[in-house]
Amino acid sequence: MNKQYDVSDIKVMEGLEAVRMRPGMYIGSTGSRGLHHMLWEIVDNAVDEAANGYADAVRVTLHKDDSVTVEDNGRGIPVGIHEKLGVSGVEVVFTQLHAGGKFDNESYGFSGGLHGVGASVVNALSEYVEVEVCTGGKMYRQTFRSYEGPDGKMVSGKPMAPLEEVSRVRRQGTKITFLPDKRVFETLEMNFGIISKRLRELAYLNKGVTFILIDEREWGNKKEAEYHYEGGIIDFVRYMNADKTPLYDEPIYIAGKRDDIAVEIAIQHNDGYTESMFSYVNNIPTTEGGTHETGFKAALTKVMNDYCRKAGILKDKDPSLSGEDFREGLTAVLSLKMHSVQFEGQTKTKLGNTEARTAVEYVLTEHLAPYLDDLKNADTANKIAEKAAKAAKVREATRKAKNMAREKSKLENAPLVGKLSSCTGRNAKINELFIVEGDSAGGSAKQGRDRRFQGILPLRGKPLNVEKKRLDQVIANEEFRSIITALGTGIGEDFDISGLKYDKIIILSDADQDGAHIRAILLTFFFRYMKELITDGHVYIGLPPLYKIQKGKEIRYAYSDGELAKMTRAIGKGYTLQRYKGLGEMNPEQLWETTMNPEHRSLVRVELEDAADVDHIVTLLMGDKVGPRREYISEFANFNKTDTFEEKMTAHPAAER
Repeated sequence: MNKQYDVSDIKVMEGLEAVRMRPGMYIGSTGSRGLHHMLWEIVDNAVDEAANGYADAVRVTLHKDDSVTVEDNGRGIPVGIHEKLGVSGVEVVFTQLHAGGKFDNESYGFSGGLHGVGASVVNALSEYVEVEVCTGGKMYRQTFRSYEGPDGKMVSGKPMAPLEEVSRVRRQGTKITFLPDKRVFETLEMNFGIISKRLRELAYLNKGVTFILIDEREWGNKKEAEYHYEGGIIDFVRYMNADKTPLYDEPIYIAGKRDDIAVEIAIQHNDGYTESMFSYVNNIPTTEGGTHETGFKAALTKVMNDYCRKAGILKDKDPSLSGEDFREGLTAVLSLKMHSVQFEGQTKTKLGNTEARTAVEYVLTEHLAPYLDDLKNADTANKIAEKAAKAAKVREATRKAKNMAREKSKLENAPLVGKLSSCTGRNAKINELFIVEGDSAGGSAKQGRDRRFQGILPLRGKPLNVEKKRLDQVIANEEFRSIITALGTGIGEDFDISGLKYDKIIILSDADQDGAHIRAILLTFFFRYMKELITDGHVYIGLPPLYKIQKGKEIRYAYSDGELAKMTRAIGKGYTLQRYKGLGEMNPEQLWETTMNPEHRSLVRVELEDAADVDHIVTLLMGDKVGPRREYISEFANFNKTDTFEEKMTAHPAAER
């Protein structure tokens, strides 16, 4: 028996050591994103208990020593002895990579943690993990540690002792405290804002469950946030439309089940022009959509067209309205709970289950059609139909504008002569397009670039704020028409990323308020009409230097005030300092060396981590309502830091400096 236990134990250690050797395979990175991924793995386990009806509270506590505690009041991890491994269920969960109760439909009906590696990966990459389980009137505890052995090799996630019974208790649930290992991670600082937003999102998706976040890290200034929504995704839609003007007062809520797939839908139109759709499967955001969104769009289009014909809004001879028409100004949240989820790719962002489309179509059709036919909902139904009919007229004008742009693009970029300086290379996988603020900077960029793979598109003036305009107005704008033609992907419903001519799209603007505004406008455009460019990692922000420090023949460039202070200390007295107010102040050689040369430049890749939060902040900062924007800026703006909008939409600097 002892020998069998020893062999099993060695296998476990080898598995966890593999995680430690290649953490990126399991959590994406060893930076801030990977650090937070550790927390999500544990939180997801607690949420799975809540989603299946076994818990109604989840608490996350950030401690002063950088450790984190996640506690729920669910059933508790099983404490019995595993028949094959001869150790407790707790030890199996935290030491075996592919172990858990989520591989059949017995213990968990629905689960976001599909791969069964979450707890064990957290254990492998932590300095220590302490687990407390309350079940059956008793509290049990077990501690795991990672340390350097006598031979100098790392021992990962080793149990310090078998699971022990500690005391008798009346409560139940699981409490996990872990300290990420500083030998693995670049930073141990968890971000209160990031965690708060995710817990709020989970509270919307899990109606009636309370999520509490406590931050103990600042002495005498403990921060707390609590989220609990009895309305669930109805409250979510209200929140997303809070800074818009809803077309009707109450969101439409639909819930049903088909083939063991539970479907929840909440929709509400506003007087805007853009569609905001947020979909989730087992609490996991599906930012790239999938079969469930396809089913939603198909059913909504059919049901609304049927209603329009019944109501006489469409005559027999009239063509049906398109899905785009009915989704103009739509805010929708779609949440599925289902077994055997199949996500496309490794990122869990696109649903592939064909049965999900059938389930969503069935539930939406069965519930929305009677809702529209009910006389008490006639006002809401008519407002949706009338908005769609107006959208159809605009769509026809947009179609003509698109056809015109398409015909022009066939003429080898003829409308861009004198503006776009394309690269000579035709390999889209290495080509780059710099969208540059102003003709002066554009001229320097054109002269300084490597024309083999770098194209330059100067902007003349400030582009249109697309958040306040219809698609036909966007296409009619000369600056955006130039961008659309240069990229080759089309726009909106016609967007096709396979036509993309440049792997990197780099926004290059001045480091001042106007430059920040131009970046915000361009990012809003990409987010609203070419979102796949962002999700696929093609959009970047170029970071020109703020200062040139010269002493004799030695020249250095500083990209921030902090970097300037370090450089001036290092270089000593007798230097000259130049502050760059704009890109146009740099000659072509300087612009190439500091901002465009792949060997020396700094780029920030634009990433979309929380689509709902980005949608909310885009509406807030770029929309029509002045009051909420003024309140937000007064409360949160820090003019000594990067623009708030960019912080929402950009993540880690690419290692290209």
